[in-house]
Amino acid sequence: MTGALGLLRFMLRRERAGLPWWLLGATLLVLVQSTQSQNLYDTPEDLERLRRSIGGNTAVIAMSGPTRLLDSIGGEVVFEILGFVAIVVALMSMFLVGRHTRAEEETGRAELLRSARVGRQAPLAAALALAGLANLAVAVLVFAAAAGTGLPVAGSLLLGLAVAAVGITFAALTALAAQVFSNARAVYGAVALVLGAAYVLRAAGDVGDGGLSWASPIGWSQRTFPYTGDRWWPLLLAPVTSAVLVAAAVTLLGRRDFGAGLVPPRPGRPAASPALRNAYALAWRLQRGSLVGWAVGLGLLGVAYGSIGDTIEQYFRDNPEVAEFLPGGTADVVDAYLALTVGLSSLLAAAYGVATILRLRAEETSGRAEPVLATATGRGTWLAGHLSVALAGSTLVLLTFGLGEGLAYGMTVADAGQVPRLAAVALAYLPAVWLIVALVVLALGWAPRVSAALAWVAVGYCAVVALFAESFGLPGWVQRASPFAHTPQVPLEDLSLTPLLVVGLVAAAFTAAGYAGLRRRDIGY
Repeated sequence: MTGALGLLRFMLRRERAGLPWWLLGATLLVLVQSTQSQNLYDTPEDLERLRRSIGGNTAVIAMSGPTRLLDSIGGEVVFEILGFVAIVVALMSMFLVGRHTRAEEETGRAELLRSARVGRQAPLAAALALAGLANLAVAVLVFAAAAGTGLPVAGSLLLGLAVAAVGITFAALTALAAQVFSNARAVYGAVALVLGAAYVLRAAGDVGDGGLSWASPIGWSQRTFPYTGDRWWPLLLAPVTSAVLVAAAVTLLGRRDFGAGLVPPRPGRPAASPALRNAYALAWRLQRGSLVGWAVGLGLLGVAYGSIGDTIEQYFRDNPEVAEFLPGGTADVVDAYLALTVGLSSLLAAAYGVATILRLRAEETSGRAEPVLATATGRGTWLAGHLSVALAGSTLVLLTFGLGEGLAYGMTVADAGQVPRLAAVALAYLPAVWLIVALVVLALGWAPRVSAALAWVAVGYCAVVALFAESFGLPGWVQRASPFAHTPQVPLEDLSLTPLLVVGLVAAAFTAAGYAGLRRRDIGY
């Protein structure tokens, strides 16, 4: 453990720019949901109508949680938001531990640290301590947000600890995965797969008799029933499980070679496949796994949203106050609901495009771009390869969402025509997604060192405008700065090609400017 405390201080310094955004995101989710729920369901009669509306809806229960939470207004807040906050905190913990363990070994920085007076277990201990402090901060902030909006103090404290328990569990799981796999992408993929399985098990348990929910850390947190039962003992499951996972991680750390994992990477072919004949093929080969994962994830999300489309009209008829948050209000709730869900999916597609094009920067800073550019491949072709994945991939994931939502909604209303209709609706949001990708290209060309920060700030800005513009009372010019504000909210509104063409032209201009910047600057800086 020698040097663990110094490493922890160093890690905190490195995370001083990124970690606050994770904390702010989790806090805002609870703050906004608590405020809106208490405004919407401010009487027992309103809460009773909500229970009748969604208490028997299998799809809503699968997406949100057990119906027992609907017994109080605080429980309704937990019902709406806990699953999503838990996912945010789990991802935060995964990236914190993975970035400071396996990613450091993969890049060679850990070897430099180990050459000093640093013990073998010190980086792992410091990374877990960092995740523990981050989850403690989450618990405090969630408690403050819930109690500060008028919810009971005891339930708010339990809610904060329940959220942190999920994060601690996935931090320990990431520590174990970092010993098993030899690269950070495999670690993140394995932990994300477990996170998805945890959500599915929780959903299956809530729809059924509840047994499967006990196999999920997210289910453990919901089974504390903040505000409706205040059960504290399920919190013990997280530290016990985490202790077992950490003990296994420490044991494996002592048995494996530095820089290696228990699962060795597969040896490559002695000669490159014909499929890797150019920079385009290489970019697609590097990013095919993430593309498949995003496409499957958004497709399943579309199915989940579409499956409740036939009940949404009755839900908003029973709760007219909620319909005011939809674009268009109560005039056409089904199309307004579909426009809202497709708009949210377009934000996720933009996030995929950003992550994909930022892979270019990772290849550059890791030194892997230099061997490619040392061949006859030019900078423009190298950028074009990754840009083709970002543009075509974002199209695919958005289309997959539309097909999934159209298929599920079409089955519930017995209308096969909903499949091509909602697929076309999803593609209407594509120019705005491409503009976000083009903005990242522009940043990579002229300000590469801050390109990642600028890219995710742009995505977060668009998300805040789309979700909270009216709640926060944002002025019109702030809303119009988002490209999604210039996209017609189809199918609620008629499709107009003019704004889409304008957004597309701006995206093309940003892309051309990014190309020009890349050609002028040094690689690797």
